[in-house]
Order: sequence, then C-alpha cells, then structure tokens
Amino acid sequence: MGILGDTFTTIAYDLPGHGHSLDYPNAGSAKVAAKAVLADLAARGISRAHFVGHSMGGAVATLAALLDPSRVSSLTLLAPGGYGPEINAPLLRRYAAAACADEIRACLAEMSSPDSTVPDAAVRNLTEMRARPGQTEKLIAFAEAMTADGRQGVIPRENLASLAMPVMVVWGTDDAVLPYSHADDLPPGFLVHHVLEIGHMLPEETPVLVADIVRRMSRRRQRRQPVFADQA
Repeated sequence: MGILGDTFTTIAYDLPGHGHSLDYPNAGSAKVAAKAVLADLAARGISRAHFVGHSMGGAVATLAALLDPSRVSSLTLLAPGGYGPEINAPLLRRYAAAACADEIRACLAEMSSPDSTVPDAAVRNLTEMRARPGQTEKLIAFAEAMTADGRQGVIPRENLASLAMPVMVVWGTDDAVLPYSHADDLPPGFLVHHVLEIGHMLPEETPVLVADIVRRMSRRRQRRQPVFADQA
C-alpha cells in the first residue's frame, strides 16, 4: 500500500480466519468475509469505497459489490477467485500447510513467474502470521473446503453483469494458481488487463503497475461503453 503514497486512505483487511481476524466466527467462505468487510465499513461510517481484491480477496470484493453495490465505487480485481472452476488445488493445499519460512518461500515462488523474486518481507509476515496458535490448522481447513473436488465455486456471469460500477480485472499470463482464461467472456464493460510473464502474486510481482491501475480506477465515475458509428 505504501507505493500509493498519501493519495488514499487505505484499509487493509485480514480476512476472517486470517491474521488478526483469526477468531472471527464462522470464517471460511468468501461470502462471510464480504459481509464482514461491509459491516466494518458501515461501522466506520464509510458510505463508499474503492475495492481492491487479490485472489480470494477478489472473490470477496466481488461479492461485497453484489451484496451492497451502493457502497462500492469501483472494483479492481487481481487474479480473483470465483471467476472459473479451475484451480491449482495441490499448490493451494501445500501453501496452506506451509509452516516455516522455507516452505512458504517455495510455495510463493511456484505461484510467481520464473523471473520474479519472492520478497523477504512477504515471507517474514506470513511466517509470523502462521506462528499464531491455530492459524495453520485453519488455513488447511479453508484450502480443503475451497478445493473439495479439485475445483472452486464460480460466481455466475449473469450476477456479474448486474454490476454497474467500473470493474477492472488484472491477470498474469503465467498464473499457476488460477488460469488467466477466467477473464474470458466477462460482461460488457468489464476492463481486462493481461500482464505478460507475471504470475499469480500480482501485488508483489508488479506493484507499480497495480498501484497505477488502482489510481486510474479511482478516477472513473461510471462504467463507460465504447460507442461505434453505424456504418449501415
């Protein structure tokens, strides 16, 4: 978030069951997380916000927009979950069970493009988070539930089509967790940005690009449709 500078007031959530939200009741599903975020914004008196979500956070942001569209000014979705059934279940389960820095680094490297370097700070933060009693066990349970049959749940395209706020979907072409083809056949007006030779970890692999996209999305007030002249 630091790369955004002082342009925004930002709130970074630990999703229910993660980090400082470890003991949040009924944690595990993206819908529970979406309701938790919306409730917190309401409690803070924040009537509208620009939502940015990565991976499962992308599914959470999308569901929040579907549940309370008046509170969401724009959606920036980075390799979001829930946009197609395919998911690298074995990798996610290894990542959930990773308990030491070396195991976490190896999983993050597999999630990133071959040319990317896993940030030491990311490994350190995740290692510290998983040192909390019960955290790793909860992550393992989440991963197993999320990929019970080797596939993930999908948000119906017709539901996505109901969203009127500006939406940008960003996906790396080397994503080893969720294929970038999940960005195909999105509703008209959704913007899609494919990032060449970048993996699943977009915020860490290409932070400057992500920050620039967030800034640009914050300036959009409505979804604009291209207008073409009738040649008939």
